[in-house]
Amino acid sequence: MTTSQSRRLFLRSTTAAIALPALESFGFRRFAAAAEAAAPPKRMVFLAFGWGVTAETWYPDAKQPGSGYELSVGLQPLARHKQDFSIVQGLTNKFSNDGHFGSTFWLTGANRFSKPGQNFANSISADQVAAAQLGQETRFASLQLNGGQDVTGDGHGPGLSLAWNTNGKPIGGFNDPVETFHRLFSGDRVPLDQQRAMLAEQRSVLDTVLDCARDLQRGLSKTDTDKLDEYFEGIRDIETRLSKDEKWLGVPRTKAPLAEPKPGLAGLEEIRLHYALISAALQTDSTRVVTYRLPVSSLLKSLAITVNGHDMSHYHLHQGSEKRDASQARDLALSETLAGFFDQLKAVKEADGKRLFDHTTVVYGSNIRTEHDLYNCPTLIAGGGSGIKLGHNIIAPKDTPLCNAWLTLLNGSGIKAERHGDSTGELKEIMLA
Repeated sequence: MTTSQSRRLFLRSTTAAIALPALESFGFRRFAAAAEAAAPPKRMVFLAFGWGVTAETWYPDAKQPGSGYELSVGLQPLARHKQDFSIVQGLTNKFSNDGHFGSTFWLTGANRFSKPGQNFANSISADQVAAAQLGQETRFASLQLNGGQDVTGDGHGPGLSLAWNTNGKPIGGFNDPVETFHRLFSGDRVPLDQQRAMLAEQRSVLDTVLDCARDLQRGLSKTDTDKLDEYFEGIRDIETRLSKDEKWLGVPRTKAPLAEPKPGLAGLEEIRLHYALISAALQTDSTRVVTYRLPVSSLLKSLAITVNGHDMSHYHLHQGSEKRDASQARDLALSETLAGFFDQLKAVKEADGKRLFDHTTVVYGSNIRTEHDLYNCPTLIAGGGSGIKLGHNIIAPKDTPLCNAWLTLLNGSGIKAERHGDSTGELKEIMLA
């Protein structure tokens, strides 16, 4: 019996399976061996916003380290959660040298020029390292969400995804929250036999392509062999996804804990809806790993701000306070919606009596500080999922790799890793003594 099966029972016939609720009297207390398996799993959520922050009013005073710090103006909407998150200052991505590459390297810490002869390369992102373990027992190994079509809010470089696979290739996600809702919670309209036939056909096509690719291996140059090896890695990723689909074939989706959303929401309302969907996805154990690239341009529009997002990030270069005011209003709006997200995670009770928040790690930040500055990346870490120090203003040594934080969070969530990206070790400053 797998972990997911031990937490949720099914009535099965030859053609279908109907999920039963988790009944304490049937399965949980009767079988002592299942009690430990029923312990709530760890979850990880990575939330990235573009164009940095208003440096003067977002960061707490670096001269007030520890738990007694005064909350900054930009973080005031989070005051009721102050004891449940920490701000970490001094982190950076060592190899990031171009602010126009958006969040491309935020979770990877990769060296863009690591492959000779190529001007772009990337590596696996922290969320996908987590998904390789935490996502084994869920319908979706991970969930990637993007802020609508707001592609201008995160930089101009290639790859707007936060999630990157083992080959350093971007993993696509959902732009429309309504589409996300149906993907998570709507039942399959295609008959089960037809679904099986479709998967079998995909397997057949994949096998044929793989055989043809293997025939090409003979007599190839070193460069072409490397390219083909990369291609084989892509094939293996497809095989993994097919295996996941086959595993969940015929297993009904969990009933949605929220109503079907209305289409057409944008900016502030879209962010709130995405947060509700993330909470629902974690609550129903549809996935345990989520990335969400928040919108900026549509957010500004919903706040009746006409300043361009890019210009806003360069507020120091412009006369007057309009762009600074826009940046500060953006900071406050994002903090307010984040506080609401924390409220949702805290409102969900788990099997052990604790809150969903207590088993979840939430990372909120940006790859740039302000004006495309790549040092002291704004970083907020919340939740009890990785067992780190909360309620603190933490000042790490200058230019500490951001990946040191990712490594610490991964290990604290039970995903054992020796290193990640450009990490030099765990971030001792955020670990409990």
